[in-house]
Amino acid sequence: LTAAFGFVTNAAIWRQSCRMATKVKSKVSAAFKMHGLILRSNAAKFLVDILETVNELELEDAIERIIDAIEKQPLNCNMIEQSMVEAAVQECSQTCDETIEHVFNVIGAFEVPRYIYNSERKKFLPLAMTDRSASCLFGTARNKAELFCERYTIMQQRTHRHELFTPPVTGAHPDENRNKFQLNTVEMLLGSTSKIGEVIVLGMITQLKEGKFFLEDPTGTVQLDLSKAQFHSGLYTESCFVLTEGWYEDGIFHVNGFGFPPTESSSVTRAYYGNINFFGGPSATSVKSSAKLKQLEEENEDAMFVFVSDVWLDQVEVLEKLHMMFSGYSSMPPTCFIFCGNFSSAPYGSNQIKSLTESLKALADIICEYPNIHKNCRFVFVPGPEDPGPSSILPRPPLADYITEEFSKRVPFSVFTTNPCRIQYCTQEIVILREDLVNKMCRNCIRFPGSNLDIPNHFVKTIIAQGHLTPLPLFVSPVYWAYDYALSVYPVPDLIVFADKYDPFNIMHTDCVCINPGSFPRSGFCFKVYYPSNRTVEDSKLQNL
Repeated sequence: LTAAFGFVTNAAIWRQSCRMATKVKSKVSAAFKMHGLILRSNAAKFLVDILETVNELELEDAIERIIDAIEKQPLNCNMIEQSMVEAAVQECSQTCDETIEHVFNVIGAFEVPRYIYNSERKKFLPLAMTDRSASCLFGTARNKAELFCERYTIMQQRTHRHELFTPPVTGAHPDENRNKFQLNTVEMLLGSTSKIGEVIVLGMITQLKEGKFFLEDPTGTVQLDLSKAQFHSGLYTESCFVLTEGWYEDGIFHVNGFGFPPTESSSVTRAYYGNINFFGGPSATSVKSSAKLKQLEEENEDAMFVFVSDVWLDQVEVLEKLHMMFSGYSSMPPTCFIFCGNFSSAPYGSNQIKSLTESLKALADIICEYPNIHKNCRFVFVPGPEDPGPSSILPRPPLADYITEEFSKRVPFSVFTTNPCRIQYCTQEIVILREDLVNKMCRNCIRFPGSNLDIPNHFVKTIIAQGHLTPLPLFVSPVYWAYDYALSVYPVPDLIVFADKYDPFNIMHTDCVCINPGSFPRSGFCFKVYYPSNRTVEDSKLQNL
């Protein structure tokens, strides 16, 4: 009886296992077919064996992650081999390396990963999976064209997903569909021989003829009549992308209103595109998905980042204030000091490089006077527009090694990085730009904003809506064409630091903290302190004793 009972039990377990395998197989097959993919029989068997141990509640999510990993591979056809599945499973099983070395990372602009939006697959693909060539400093004419096309497609896909522009739902309440808008192209306007009223077009503002503005998108250009245009809040410059509302007749688009494309928070973006690591760093996937790093971030309430801009190391008073700062922080050292250029008050002349080398030695002397600071703090140096370097084109490379070599030996936890740069701390993403951008954007506005918002709010809204750090014409703010993607702020990071000589500000927009520490010497020695655990900013100032 015992043997018979054991046989029956084993048979029941076997039948249950078969039912489970069949259920998993059908789900796997359906998911792959939804993505237009076909699994080889050996690949399907391998995947079912792997997924049998997965909890039923997590099964669909696991299948989607494996499919995402497969789609990142260079596929020649829709037939999926076992080797491809094995590689995808291995990638998904690799968790983020959460050792102490990977809690904090400085990412230079030339190390930022590049993803291209594919409108057919509605996904961001890594550069290797596209027909684009690898980036180089001396770009081609194609790179210049792609620069604006990539900015456009990012904003177009973001706008199409917004609730105001999603297609009307069949069977929905008439009031819901009445509030929907349709996004059109310039080509649609140019193809019309009659008057078109109440139309919305997404495009870039350009001035193709002196004093005449045009709207441009990948399908064509149309001249604008701005005589009755109303501008929503923001700084509208040439080369920025706008939603233009108005009517079209006889080759002229008569504008009633200008507005920026709708913004979206990082969490919304990642809900659509998963755990792609857009930001950069050692992790294969976005650190936002790491529960361990999030816990570490919240528990470390003492972590703080100190941001100082225009650190004129050739000024005695500035060095004295740094002395005072290190003295104050010596009992509780910050996680990191971020010093932004310019590092000289008079950044010209034949002795500039020699003077800067000597100034860095003086700073190293001061840091070494405070052992607690020297051993426990990191120092990040972001060059300014007038520091020694090849040119004023962004992204700007770090200060040359022969200038910083001795300082790096004496202060080992120092990093001389690019401008702009990125810092990843636990799950937080921080972008730092040293550029006098506020005044530059104000000077190049096609119409200066009204007084309903102050300039910093207009400025921050513009940057977040454009998804780019410098939404200006290339002749005003030149960038290396092939590295324009390194200036992108999409998905929106947790913190953007605009190290600008404009007055200090602290603004929250689209769940992104945007700060300007101001010019350290010009603002009466003001600086900003950021606490990642609760995402707060502290306005600080060094007073005379």
